[in-house]
Amino acid sequence: MNMTTVRPSLHAGMVGMGMIFDETYRPFFERVQRESLFDHRFGAIDVPLVAVASRTGHRAEAYRATAGSKIHPFESFSGSDGIDHLIRTGIDFACVATPDDRHFTVAKKLLEAGVHVLIEKPSVLRLQELDELVSLAQSKCLLAKVVYHKLLDPDHKKLRTLVADNVLQHVNHGYCSLLEPKQVSGSQFAEWITGRNPGTYVAVHYIKLIDFTFGGRLKTIAATGQRGIVGPKDGPTWDSTQLRLIYEYDDGREAAFDIHTSWVTPDNFPGYVEQEVQFRFDNGVWNGHSRKRGVECTVEGETPISRKITMNNHYNGTFLEPWGERSQRGYGVEVLERFARELAYVKFGGDSAEQPVRYAEIQSLAYNDLAADRQTVAAVQALEAILEHQAAGEPDCVVRVGTPDGKLVLYRPGNSTPVVLC
Repeated sequence: MNMTTVRPSLHAGMVGMGMIFDETYRPFFERVQRESLFDHRFGAIDVPLVAVASRTGHRAEAYRATAGSKIHPFESFSGSDGIDHLIRTGIDFACVATPDDRHFTVAKKLLEAGVHVLIEKPSVLRLQELDELVSLAQSKCLLAKVVYHKLLDPDHKKLRTLVADNVLQHVNHGYCSLLEPKQVSGSQFAEWITGRNPGTYVAVHYIKLIDFTFGGRLKTIAATGQRGIVGPKDGPTWDSTQLRLIYEYDDGREAAFDIHTSWVTPDNFPGYVEQEVQFRFDNGVWNGHSRKRGVECTVEGETPISRKITMNNHYNGTFLEPWGERSQRGYGVEVLERFARELAYVKFGGDSAEQPVRYAEIQSLAYNDLAADRQTVAAVQALEAILEHQAAGEPDCVVRVGTPDGKLVLYRPGNSTPVVLC
C-alpha cells in the first residue's frame, strides 16, 4: 500500500517588504523553503511564506520576479485592506516589519484574528498599547513576540553570561553609542521618518540589552536631541538623541546608562554603522566596539560608499561555504528561526493536551515576549514624550516611573502640574 505522509506546516505571512525583509526575513524564508525546519522536539516541518501585505505591493512583485523557486509561491496584497486579505489566507503566524508607529494597529488586527505575531523592535510605542496586545494574546493563547536581534550578538551573549555567572559584579554605569549613515534617514527610511527619531528606532536595542542583561527597576528617564539636518531645526523630526536611564537594584543601589544615537553620520564613513558600548562594574569593565572587532576591506571604486570598509559579519553576511554552498546567516536571521522553532514546539512538540504547558514555557521567555517588554516600552514612551515637549518649547523634561503601579509621569521645569503618560 502506498501511504503519503503529510508533513506538519506553519503558514507564514509577512507585513512590510522593505529593507528589513530583504536583509533578514527573506534569507530566513528562503532557507526554510529549501531545507524545511527540523528539531528533535517536533521533527521536520515546512514553513512556507504564503502571503505578504505591503503599502503598494511594488517590492513584493519585484521580489517574486527575482526569487523564482527560492521562495514558496505567495499571494501579495496591498492597500488599506491588505491585512484583511492576508488573514483570510489562513496563515498561522505573521511577521510585522512596518514603520514602528504602525506596529500596534497591525498586530492587534492579527491577534484578534487568531494569528501568532512576531513584531520588529520597538514592539509598540506606548504602554497602553503593549498592555492591550499582551491581554489579547493571552486571552487567545497566542504567541506575541518582538525581535531584538542584538540580544543574540555573540558579544552581547558573552556579556550576559559573565553577569549571570557573577564574574562581572553589579553594574555601576554604562554608555552606548550607535551612529548610522545619512542614507538610512535620507533614503532607506525617508518615507516615514517625519516626526520620528533615531532613539526610538535604534536605541531601543540597547534599552532592551540593558534591561534584559542587568535587570533592576527602571526609575527615571531623561533625554534631549538635535534637529536641522533631516528636518527643520524647530520641527518634530530628530537627527540624533541622547537618552539617560536610571535603574535601581534590589540592594538599593542605582546605575545610570547613557545611550547616544544618530542617523546623520556621513555616508562615506568606513562602516555601515558605528556601535560602541562600555559598562563599568564593581570589579571590572566591559568594552565593545562593532568595527574594532571586525575586518577591513578596501576595493577600488567601491569602498566606502557602495561597499563599506568595515563590516559586521556576525549580524547578517553572505558566504560561500567551504563545501560550495552559498548561504546567508547571522544573528539577524537566527532570531527569526528561533521564533519559528518556539511556535513549532508549542503546536507540534508533543501531546495536544500538553499544549498549554508548552505555551506557558515559551511565553515565559523574557528576551522576546511582549509581556516582558514593559520597561523597554516605558523608556520608548518616555523618550517620545520628552522630545515632543522639547519640540513644543518645553525642554529638559524628566519622566519618572512610579512604584508599585509603574505609572509614567512627566515633569516639566517651572511647571508644578505633572503629566501622566500612563
